[in-house]
Amino acid sequence: MRNKRFKKVTVVLGGTSGEREVSLDSGRACIKALKKKKYIVSKFDPKFKNFNLIDKNKTDVIFNALHGKDGEDGIAQSYFEYLKIPYTHSGVISSFNCMNKVISKEIFLKNRILTPKYFSVYRREFNKKILEKLIFKKKIQFPVVIKPINEGSSLGVKISKNLVQLVSFAKNLFRKYDQLIFEQFIGGQEIQVAVINKTSLGAIELIPKRLFYDYKAKYTKSAKTKHIMPARLNKKNYNLVLKIAKRAHNSLGCKGVTRADFKYFNKKFYLLEINTQPGMTNLSLVPEIASFCGISFANLVEKILLDANINK
Repeated sequence: MRNKRFKKVTVVLGGTSGEREVSLDSGRACIKALKKKKYIVSKFDPKFKNFNLIDKNKTDVIFNALHGKDGEDGIAQSYFEYLKIPYTHSGVISSFNCMNKVISKEIFLKNRILTPKYFSVYRREFNKKILEKLIFKKKIQFPVVIKPINEGSSLGVKISKNLVQLVSFAKNLFRKYDQLIFEQFIGGQEIQVAVINKTSLGAIELIPKRLFYDYKAKYTKSAKTKHIMPARLNKKNYNLVLKIAKRAHNSLGCKGVTRADFKYFNKKFYLLEINTQPGMTNLSLVPEIASFCGISFANLVEKILLDANINK
């Protein structure tokens, strides 16, 4: 039954990040679902208008379907708080902390959640010697994963086999980004967990045909990434990864829906990151996990919507 508080929904989608196309797909799918549920739906694309121009008189609630920079990192959320319009997903601080891979890893470790060994470097201090020194100090072995600290959808992620390759990748990425994170590559199973309204829904396993679960593996059918739902884990480990995902969600103060990305290797779960604005496309994982649990796409979208609020 539709919540009486919310009749008019503005779906914010698109934006200017590298994930614009995915956000448009997510937004369109959510608009269709909300109309099916009889909400009055309008859309707003911050690529063409400033967030301040969202019409408060025509909006009871914002469904945030943005991905990446300015939509997932606390920027959009700060505007929604300023406008005092209830909005979906996490708030300003939790969004910022989850998007920043260095901060989120620090919080994981404080909460006794295992994450791969890592260090970060700013562009101004980057050179070959400092990389060698930090790799040795942190006892990191190759392959090493290198990525921007605040991008989503695996944008800019590289896996280097040796120091020469690592330096080359870093030089290229530093042309665009000010800070990079360097992380021990972890093999094993790719496991992702959906958490909604502080309840872990389920865990899915991914088997990419590509080198790793990159942008193409996530969003193109031609990549032929294999999805296994539920993940191939024994009952004890399946329940354990759900528990860790929920703890991570709560420790970062997340709201609504999140997706936690794990690697399971040598009988241990390593949490890579938490996504506060997981994709809602026809290839997205959270809808697939929800469907397995008996929650239709339209009901999933409404569940996320009804958790909307401000002062998060």
